[in-house]
Parts: sequence; structure tokens; C-alpha cells
Amino acid sequence: MSAPYFFGYGSLVNRKTHTYEDAHPARLRGWRRVWRHTNLRPVAYLTAVPDTASEIDGLIAHVPNNDWDALDYRERAYDREPVCHAVTHPKTDPINIAVYTVPHGKHGTPTEEHPVLLSYIDVVAQGYLQEFGEAGVAHFFDTTAGWSAPILNDRANPVYPRHQSLSSDETGLVDDHLRALKVSLRDPDI
Repeated sequence: MSAPYFFGYGSLVNRKTHTYEDAHPARLRGWRRVWRHTNLRPVAYLTAVPDTASEIDGLIAHVPNNDWDALDYRERAYDREPVCHAVTHPKTDPINIAVYTVPHGKHGTPTEEHPVLLSYIDVVAQGYLQEFGEAGVAHFFDTTAGWSAPILNDRANPVYPRHQSLSSDETGLVDDHLRALKVSLRDPDI
């Protein structure tokens, strides 16, 4: 039996947000990231959607104890889809790889009431910087759709439960990419 692995493309790329073992940089062909909201969460998150013209970088990691239950719970707003043959990775032993996706019909677009969190973007970008360097951060921003979504500037008081501290260089890098995309940040309600 092949060992189960997941392909992470958002916060799971940042190793500080989890303790999953045997993690490796990888690339998923035929998918892209997009911002989506589901009724299971108060804010919008990334999902992966099929797109034959796109490839996204991410991280594969072993599913603890070969048991999907804990990871399925963490990713409960998503469905788990097999993507074994679409992932390029350094593993030589046979593995089964799945990606979590919010399928069409189970999501909505982000709104003012369900915004994207800047603290979440920070965590994702920090992970891409650590795994793929500045070019990887640029590729993350370039291969993610939906940057017109409302973004809540919660950096000073993070709402995202797995938020991380970023250096001024890291926040500057994120801010530069958001400015280039002409993204406007919404201040939190006081």
C-alpha cells in the first residue's frame, strides 16, 4: 500500500503552521489557487481549482499515522481529491497524493462580511519565501486568482489562528506584491 500524502498550497506550505513529517517542495500541474468563502468559515481562504493552463508550487507531506481524519478535520471546508499523477516531487517510493479543494457549488466569492485576512496572506507568503525564495512568492501571487477580494488588514491584531510573526522584510515583500496587484486593504472595524 502506498503511503498517503497531501499537497498543501496555502498555509500548509508554511512549516510553522503544522508538524506534518516528511515534507517536500512539490509542483501540482493542472490546478490554480483562488480565493473562496464557504459557509463553514467566517472568512475567505485559498482553494485549488482545476485549470489545465496552470501549475502551482506547494508542499507535500505525509499524513500522520496514515490516517486522514485529523487532516480532514483541519480542512473540513474542503473535499479531498486524488492528484497523484499531477504532482512532481522528490519522493522515490510510491505515494498517494491528495489535494483539498472547495468544489464548485459549495463556495462563494469573498465579501466584505467574509474577507481574506492579511494575516493569512502573510503566513502563506512566508511559507513560499522559506520554501521557494522570492521567486516562489512572486509565483504564488501570479498563480492565485481573485485578488479583487476584500482584504482585512488584521496584521496588528491577527484573526487567523495560525498567524506567524514576520520580519519587516517579509511584510514589505507581501505589501509590495499587494501594491503591484492594486489590492486595497480594509481596516478592521473598531
